[in-house]
Amino acid sequence: MPEILKNSLQQNVKISNRARVMQASPLRKLAATAEVRKKQGVKVYHLNIGQPDLPTATIVYETIYKLGKPTLAYAPSAGINQTITAWKNYFKHVGIDFDESEIIVTSGGSEAIIFAMCAICDAEDEIIVFEPFYTNYNGFATIANVKLHPVPLSISNGFHLPDISEIEKHINKRTKGILFTNPSNPTGTVYTKDELRRLVTIAQKHNLYLLADEVYREFNYDSEFYSIMNFDEVKNQTILLDSCSKRFNVCGARIGALASHNKDIINSAFKFAMARLSVATIEQLAIIPLLNNPDEYINPIVDEFRKRRDAVYEYLKTIPNITYYKPEGAFYIVIGLPVKDSEDFCKWLIEDFEHNKETVLIAPAQGFYATPDKGINEVRLAFTIKIEELIRALEIIKLALEKYKNR
Repeated sequence: MPEILKNSLQQNVKISNRARVMQASPLRKLAATAEVRKKQGVKVYHLNIGQPDLPTATIVYETIYKLGKPTLAYAPSAGINQTITAWKNYFKHVGIDFDESEIIVTSGGSEAIIFAMCAICDAEDEIIVFEPFYTNYNGFATIANVKLHPVPLSISNGFHLPDISEIEKHINKRTKGILFTNPSNPTGTVYTKDELRRLVTIAQKHNLYLLADEVYREFNYDSEFYSIMNFDEVKNQTILLDSCSKRFNVCGARIGALASHNKDIINSAFKFAMARLSVATIEQLAIIPLLNNPDEYINPIVDEFRKRRDAVYEYLKTIPNITYYKPEGAFYIVIGLPVKDSEDFCKWLIEDFEHNKETVLIAPAQGFYATPDKGINEVRLAFTIKIEELIRALEIIKLALEKYKNR
């Protein structure tokens, strides 16, 4: 075959539309530039991604060292029995009752969300989300061929939910469920019992599923946390999505769970789980001690992040012309900046700005929205580094904003 014809045929080979529209993570796309700056001798403070800097509990490594398994075999598709029981024990500890048959161990909370989307939706069906939302919901929806229908929230009231009538405006015949994070990534908002009651009322009225992402459950600093699972009247419409990653600081273990009282949902998730064979055996065994004794490992982590939240909030008072609020949970905050384009500012900050050979990597907030032109002057900060480093990073941002406006 002539070379020119070979090249012509190769040029006609296309990737899928799903692959073309898949969103690149706004949390990581400036990370390569950060590495370049580091090689140039510039210290970079990472406020762009929710990777806590605290040490993982030694019991995790001790458990791995003591396993002594002669063969590293596949785990059961639904999860190792002891791990499922440990998840059941953990849920009971936080006031949620599940039977072992109602829990599927997943590869992080991410797989649990994808399984839930695939279980309730056919192609092109819709799921309501409240924006700004965890940016990877976009990617999960693309994989599942599901459309996210955003309900806009406002920084002016700390991103709390609107009235029932406002949410109902976004429901149509293709709407299958409502997906929400509580406490919220990226906003740190904790929904009240009354707000959750609104979602329950809507789910009952419109026969919708509630997909509750509660991976930050314990990171609730100012009031009692209320789970969607406390509403028995919708227990057959609720899917709980969870993960060990943040509460135990084991992000790299990738152990999550999907739990529901709805047998059809669990059976569907189990079939999806069989198709991907199993979740990592060693990590499933390693997190059992954490799930069986959660307070010992979680409480010190939450206490530290409460202090960090307070330090960030107090310093923000010194930065002029920004819009902010006090996050009630998780370890994130969305801030409105006095700029026209936060993505341009974030890019300039990591590429060009430095103060005493130091700069900061932060996440532009546009990637946490599905609606075009939303969040264009906002950024998300993750307070996942030591307090003294957080204060220094905020000082750099303050200095950078002053210089940026005079460019």
